[in-house]
Amino acid sequence: MNLVRVNVEGTTKVTKVVVPGMHKRKKGAIVNVGSGASIVLPSHPLYAIYAATKAPGKNLKKYGSWALVTGPTDGIGKSFAFQLARKGLNLVLVGRNPDKLKEVSDGIQAKFGKVQIKNVVVDFSGDLSEGIRKIEEAIEGLDIGVLINNVGISYPYARFFHEVDEQLLKNLIQINVQGTTKVTQAVLPGMLKRKKGAIVNIGSGAAIVIPSDPLYAVYAATKA
Repeated sequence: MNLVRVNVEGTTKVTKVVVPGMHKRKKGAIVNVGSGASIVLPSHPLYAIYAATKAPGKNLKKYGSWALVTGPTDGIGKSFAFQLARKGLNLVLVGRNPDKLKEVSDGIQAKFGKVQIKNVVVDFSGDLSEGIRKIEEAIEGLDIGVLINNVGISYPYARFFHEVDEQLLKNLIQINVQGTTKVTQAVLPGMLKRKKGAIVNIGSGAAIVIPSDPLYAVYAATKA
């Protein structure tokens, strides 16, 4: 059984390798990592304990020398960016705020030195087609081995479903669903061509731990 283990600030996530077209060679992975316990594990509880605590981690550089992270300027995305750089991967950082992107990339290079970083400014709530075009141009010729689909938004505060305004509804669907899907479409062909790659989709425990997550229903639906 081929496993991928991802460490983010002391939390270990493990999953089976299931990337379409790669499973026969056991060199790819898709894992949904939530803010709660939304991880994919084999069903036997003892195996799950072993996989989460004792299974050896993967050498992520075997997937490729570059990783792409969306939403890398805060929280989980920023932690992923630093940890991937620690593992020796070069980075493509995709976010909407150029100042924050520079701050993160400068911090990574100050800490890890030789890591190459490309910053791509994309507002996922704006012209998504133009944003994906920028990403495709930035990754052309790069062996993107790891994709971290982290970008996402929630409600500014709890609301009943009928209180969710049209702009918020549009942004939730476009950023959380379409953004993740389109970035994956941009990166996956290269992984399939090289027959290796890992894709990590950041979900939320709101979609699993609390069914439908009352007062955040659309967010829960888009982050399942």
